Amino acid sequence: MSESSPPQHHPPHPAVPAFEQQRVDELLAAVPERARWRYKPRRVSRFWHSKAVRAGVLITLLALSGLVILSLVREQTGTQGFLVGLGLATLPVPLLTAAFRWLDRVEPGPWRNLLFAFAWGAFAAALVAIIANTFATQWIATATADPTGADTLGATVIAPVVEESAKAAAILLLFRFRRQDFRGIVDGVVAAGFTATGFAFTENILYLGNAFGEDQQMGFSGIASVTAATFFVRIVMSPFAHPLFTVLTGIGFGVAALASRRMRVRRIVLPLLGLALAMGMHALWNGSTSLFGPWGFYLVYGAFMVPVFGLLTWLTIWSRQRELRTIATELPAYAAAGWLSADQPPALSSMRARTLARDVARRMHGPTAAHAVSEYQHFATSLAFLRHRAHRGAADPDFVEREQELLHHLWQRRDVAAPALTYAARATGRVHAPPPHRDYGAYNPYRT
Repeated sequence: MSESSPPQHHPPHPAVPAFEQQRVDELLAAVPERARWRYKPRRVSRFWHSKAVRAGVLITLLALSGLVILSLVREQTGTQGFLVGLGLATLPVPLLTAAFRWLDRVEPGPWRNLLFAFAWGAFAAALVAIIANTFATQWIATATADPTGADTLGATVIAPVVEESAKAAAILLLFRFRRQDFRGIVDGVVAAGFTATGFAFTENILYLGNAFGEDQQMGFSGIASVTAATFFVRIVMSPFAHPLFTVLTGIGFGVAALASRRMRVRRIVLPLLGLALAMGMHALWNGSTSLFGPWGFYLVYGAFMVPVFGLLTWLTIWSRQRELRTIATELPAYAAAGWLSADQPPALSSMRARTLARDVARRMHGPTAAHAVSEYQHFATSLAFLRHRAHRGAADPDFVEREQELLHHLWQRRDVAAPALTYAARATGRVHAPPPHRDYGAYNPYRT
């Protein structure tokens, strides 16, 4: 008789509710009218729990921070320098935000979260940084009577700690109060990227505005000016510097989001580890010239920053592919129960098929149908991630209610979305079926 293997302890797989018309009717009746768009767990009625109150306080604080920081920057650069810096600093923002939004295509987070992250970085984090860095550098200069050494120490040690901590606060707030939208590494990277892009935007206004003011005083202009050199280093060569630092913090929070609720130590240590790595990389970048001489910037840029940038880009894209594999793994359970057709999970786990489904819906029935397909894809993806978290033992307390809400939303949109996804699955070869002709004559999902 062979020895029995040790028991394996896995979280129980949550049962999928069976598909029945009676069950659908129950779901429609169970979901309150106010929660038809997205389920929100009920809270105790308290003043601070009011969504309007929290949003109002947050918007007010960010607006005040924006007014103060922009006033401080304009005071340092002058009005003309401020306007020049503002115009030049805006150039990389659309590119960076579009890149991070592209990474979040599988299950895009709400724009309000991304706008908050950008505003926090541009206003609140920048304000904290400029005040704390100035105070600390002045204090060190007074204590040591060495202004040059104080500037070097401030840039190499103080600034990385202050700035990365201030940016990390935005990620922490999203992780804590928007947990439903913060599910893994990609969400952490995107939140960190938007926060750091906002911070770099304000910082670039300051640096470029000061450079322009220096050129005005010295009479420099053209390609040999300080403004041109600053623009080349900060906007052309290293627009990704701040996002690259803060992305390490975002990855720490993202991995913590994947951990089960029982892993309390991991959920605390991993974000702190990511923050420490972000501070270390930031310190290496700021101190490259003082550590390695006049060519230190290029040495650190080529030997360290570019490879790390490539590695983190690969990790983020791999994480996105992992999300697609999660969809392919989790949704067949709902297809087996009758909620989805067999070819929908393969279509939903392919970015090409998802895009094609939206396109064919738009061509056949217009933008409204395309929007319904997009919503269907979003809710199906949320359903897959919800079930995946339950498999890992990280299920939310409102798992059953959230699952019912998502199934309700899928049912509402199935008449439009299901044919489009079926067509996309066959057209892209995600299922074994003859592909349609280009004129959609062989298989028209909307033919009546």
